[in-house]
Amino acid sequence: MEDIVTAQSGSILRVQLNRPAKRNAMTSAMYVALADILNEAAKDENTRVVLWHGAGDSFCAGNDIDDFLKNPPGPGVSPQARLMEALVNFDKPLVAAVQGAAIGGGTTMLLHCDFIYAGESTKFQLPFINLAVVPEFGSSCLIPVRIGHIRAAELLLLGGPFDASRAAELGLVNQVMPDKDVMARARETAEKLAAKPAAALQAGKRLVKQPFREQIRAAMKAENEEFSVQVRSDDAKEAFNAFLEKRKPDFTRPANAQRT
Repeated sequence: MEDIVTAQSGSILRVQLNRPAKRNAMTSAMYVALADILNEAAKDENTRVVLWHGAGDSFCAGNDIDDFLKNPPGPGVSPQARLMEALVNFDKPLVAAVQGAAIGGGTTMLLHCDFIYAGESTKFQLPFINLAVVPEFGSSCLIPVRIGHIRAAELLLLGGPFDASRAAELGLVNQVMPDKDVMARARETAEKLAAKPAAALQAGKRLVKQPFREQIRAAMKAENEEFSVQVRSDDAKEAFNAFLEKRKPDFTRPANAQRT
């Protein structure tokens, strides 16, 4: 698939989101393809570590809005849900190199990585509330667990952007550095991990994740069910129309009210 490029280097599988003109925004097909890549990597004895990054000057700007509006996720096994399950089940180390836009899913997908190196240009955002929808990819569980309720509410209920230094302060990334150094630093960590005993490394990750894995699955199920309701609401229609029309949404009256 042209929108996701993979390359094997020794026991490291490099996975690149490859839509730089769209800031690597995710389509339904990309969610499915990425899930398949991770599931195959999980079974491949030649792959010990996955190194994940975006093409161009961004990691991922979240959903491709045009594609998303044509294929909004439902409560069942959506393309997004397939990737969520693949990430939760992935026992091999997942290392991310991030810069530029990391918005919506571009942030929440990273919560499933084991190492995250962010360039100084990185702009994170969890704008779900601004689109009249709810958090996804288990973020309603993972973020409060990591940073506490008060800080999670700041990120999820206000939905404003925050920079790489704030992400590091909150403990959401391992390290911040100049953009030009991010990929090399992530690759260095991937190489160190690849040299470790593979069975023990995977067992260690399973043990670290075990106390939270079922909580995350339960959170994802609840999020997906709520998301499928909220995304079809009048407020969401107004939010997405406003986004496409490049105007501020008005949640004080019905979305289809006449505007002057």
